[in-house]
Amino acid sequence: MKSIIISSKLVFIAASALVISAFSCGGSTSTKKSADTAAPKPAKASISSILTEKQFNDLFPQRDKFYTYAAFIKAADELGQVSVKITRRAVSVYQFIRTDKKTGKATVVRQDADWNEEWAKKKPDSTFTVDYGEFCTAFGADINKKELAAFFAQIAHETRHGMNGSYTDGLMLIHESNTSNTYVSDSDEYPPVAGKKYYGRGPMQLSYNGNYGYASNCIFGDPKILLNTPELVETDPVVAFKAAIYFWMTPETHKPSAHDVMTGKWQPTAADKAHGRTTPGFGMTINIVNGDVECGKGDNYGMNDRIGFYQFFLKKMGISDPNCACSCGKMEPYRY
Repeated sequence: MKSIIISSKLVFIAASALVISAFSCGGSTSTKKSADTAAPKPAKASISSILTEKQFNDLFPQRDKFYTYAAFIKAADELGQVSVKITRRAVSVYQFIRTDKKTGKATVVRQDADWNEEWAKKKPDSTFTVDYGEFCTAFGADINKKELAAFFAQIAHETRHGMNGSYTDGLMLIHESNTSNTYVSDSDEYPPVAGKKYYGRGPMQLSYNGNYGYASNCIFGDPKILLNTPELVETDPVVAFKAAIYFWMTPETHKPSAHDVMTGKWQPTAADKAHGRTTPGFGMTINIVNGDVECGKGDNYGMNDRIGFYQFFLKKMGISDPNCACSCGKMEPYRY
């Protein structure tokens, strides 16, 4: 694997382990039961309304044939019919309610063992909902295109395999080069399956059993699908793109989502400002994806390459970001 993929992956792994740790305290059990049923919601506009197949192919001229426009649009449209309400009690006790927006059916797909303990109930709840249908569709055309350019810049950098500075070599890698890595961590909720490897796969290089299980819960409503068959992320291009969109849209315990920082939904707290995280924009997405390696270090290759991809894609898509907060060189990365 190229050094830029390795460095990027190290942060993703570190973040994964910490998220897994937060989910493991106190023991847990998976449940799958019906919750409330609401009226079905109409789907938002498809990304196909702002991106044609020709544009996609022009953005990724050297891409592996695995990555197709049809798979990307299908992934976004299908995952766009899902929302997940995530509630946390007592720091590390979780409940996930996944809603199929086509039918309005809501299902509890995760509820930790301590959920109904009195000590957990006494702690304030923290609740947020991830609506995957808002991926690059929730605002006006310019904001949606900027978000799409930012998403493409991150997955292009993560999967590049070509000439530095060309910005035409994204989506060339399906998985990391060293497939001997297993990336297994302790997790009560998402235990690894014997004989399976959870190395980096897909556009965002999904890694570690905890991340595979969490992604599977959100995407499929069943953590076992990707825990039992992690290879789906490198053999099914629709699943690969869904995993990347899941990562983009889903906040971590201590971080906002890349979607929220690109659309301005996220605004910095006093703690963020004190650590140099002052402005929504592309630089914050770098902090979310790979902050430990590339942020707070001034100019560096990885950060600048991501910015180069972003600016290249903006131009190719016929838009600009004149007030781009692109650098994370003076931001401190998130700590856990």
